[in-house]
Amino acid sequence: MNLHEFQAKHLFSRFGIPVPRGYLVRSAAEARKAAERLGGERWVVKAQVHAGARGKGGGIKLVKSLDELTRCAESMLGSRLVTPQTGTGGLPVDAVLIEEGLAITREIYLSALVDRMSNRVLLLGSAAGGIDIEEVAAKHPQQILSARANPIAGLQPYQCRELAFGLGLEGKQVGELVKIMLNLYRCFIALDLSLIEINPLILTAQDELLALDAKINVDDNAVAIGRQPEIADMRDTSQEDEAEIRAAEHGLSYITLGGNIGCMVNGAGLAMATMDVIKLYGGEPANFLDVGGGTNAQRVAEAFKIICASPNVKAILVNIFGGIVRCDMIAEGIINAVKGVGVKVPVVVRLEGTNVERGKQLLAQSELDIIAASNLADGAQRAVAAVGR
Repeated sequence: MNLHEFQAKHLFSRFGIPVPRGYLVRSAAEARKAAERLGGERWVVKAQVHAGARGKGGGIKLVKSLDELTRCAESMLGSRLVTPQTGTGGLPVDAVLIEEGLAITREIYLSALVDRMSNRVLLLGSAAGGIDIEEVAAKHPQQILSARANPIAGLQPYQCRELAFGLGLEGKQVGELVKIMLNLYRCFIALDLSLIEINPLILTAQDELLALDAKINVDDNAVAIGRQPEIADMRDTSQEDEAEIRAAEHGLSYITLGGNIGCMVNGAGLAMATMDVIKLYGGEPANFLDVGGGTNAQRVAEAFKIICASPNVKAILVNIFGGIVRCDMIAEGIINAVKGVGVKVPVVVRLEGTNVERGKQLLAQSELDIIAASNLADGAQRAVAAVGR
C-alpha cells in the first residue's frame, strides 16, 4: 500500500523526522491562503499522486509570486499527471501540497527497505541525492552506502555515524543525520513498512537537514490483518487501478500490464512462467492474474470478467494445474464463465493435473470457441497466433 507525500510527512513529523512547513490544499483559493500563511517570497507546488518522477511530468513547480502559485495550483488540480512511472494514462491530481521555498546547499539520498537476502532492514545513503538513484546504482555503485540493522539490537548510532562520514557531513550535521536515521528505523518498524525513501534529504542554508520529499510503502499484509488501522484509513483508491481493486475484492491477485494476451493462471510462480513463455514466442501479456490454488467456478468467472473488461485484450490464455482442484471442475468453471460472461476473444486453455483427460473432454464437447493446448509452450504459441489473426 502506497501513501501520498503529505501523509508520509505527517508520519515523519510524528517520529521526529524534520520536514519543510507546508499545507495540503484542494483548490486554488486554498493554495493562495496557504502561501500567505507560510510567508516568504517563493513556494513549491507539489501534485499529490502515487508516483515518482513528478518533476519530470510537471507535477512539482517552484513559483515566485502568489498569482503564479494560484495559476499553477489551478492547472494541476483536476488534471491527470503523467510521469515515467504512471504510464500514458497518468494519475488524477485531487490535492496539491504547498511548501515553503528553501535555499538548498546539498541534496542527499536516504532510504530504508527490507533486504530479503540478509533478512535485515537495510538503510541506504548516497551523496548523489535528487536524481534517479537507479541510475546512480547502475553507473556509480560505489556512491551507494549502506547499513544493515540487527533485528534484535536494532540500528546502532555508530552505523549512522559511519554513513554520515561517508556522505561527507561534518559537525552538527552528523548528529542530525544520526537522529534522522534512528527515527527513520523506528518509524519503519513501528508502522510495518516495506519502504521509506527520502530523495532528497536536503541541507539548508541554515545548516539543517530536512526531508524535502517522502515516499512510504506499507506492508499490505499488516494492513489486511488490522495491525495498522490508522494507515488503512489513509488508502486512496483513486490512485489505484480499478481492475486491481475489483480483483482483490474477489481474492484474486491481479496486476495490469501493457500487452494484449490476457492470462489466467493458478499459482504466482506458474503465472510468472506463463508470462515468460508468452514473451518467448513474441507475445505481450496484458496482465498477471493468479486465481489461487483453491479456485472455484465463481472466481474463474470473475477472472474472465476482469480480463475481458480491458479493451486491449485480444486473446486469453488459461493455464491451470489441477492439484487441489480437479481439472474437470476447472473445465466446467471455464465453460460456464465463457458462456456467462460472453467472451468474444479467442480462449486458449492448457490443463494439467488431476482428471485432466476428463477436463479436456468437457472442453471439447462444449461447442464453444475454446482452443485446447497440449502444453504451456503450445498454449503460448496458440495465443500469440490468435492475436495475429
